[in-house]
Amino acid sequence: MSENGVEEVWLAVYTKPRHEKTADEQLKKKGIKSYLPLVKRLRFWKDRKKWVWMPLFNSYLFVQIPLNHTLYVLQTMGVHHIVKFKGEYAIVPPEQIEAVRQILEGGLIPNPHDYFDVGQEVEVIGGPLRGVRGTLSRKDTEQRFVLHVDGIQQAISVKIDSGMLKPVK
Repeated sequence: MSENGVEEVWLAVYTKPRHEKTADEQLKKKGIKSYLPLVKRLRFWKDRKKWVWMPLFNSYLFVQIPLNHTLYVLQTMGVHHIVKFKGEYAIVPPEQIEAVRQILEGGLIPNPHDYFDVGQEVEVIGGPLRGVRGTLSRKDTEQRFVLHVDGIQQAISVKIDSGMLKPVK
């Protein structure tokens, strides 16, 4: 709760490409509580390599505001839009924000991972199966791509890396 009794929620904010730090600074200047998870990564150029702080989630940061203050966020330099699903703001549970903080502050080095649900329809974007559509499954701990052959009501599955998949809209 904020000081005026209005409930504040964490919202996901999508920024313009490579504007995460700018948007975070501008939001803080406006007095809006924001959180940009950063990780230290080694970057390589032709002539040198350097450790730099990079966003954990490209083009995303989080703000904690009352829902009636979203206009202030949208009017911030670097912000593209506030994330919505089915017309509703994507409210992020505070426990998830705190878990990300604990991972980063605990010295762990996280890597972003594609978010797929078991049973979701996906398309292969690389390798010999490029362009093939199917569903995502799991067997034990590995992800599997399932191809359904409807004519004979059979299916086959292969182990696949999630980097080779994209969700079908």
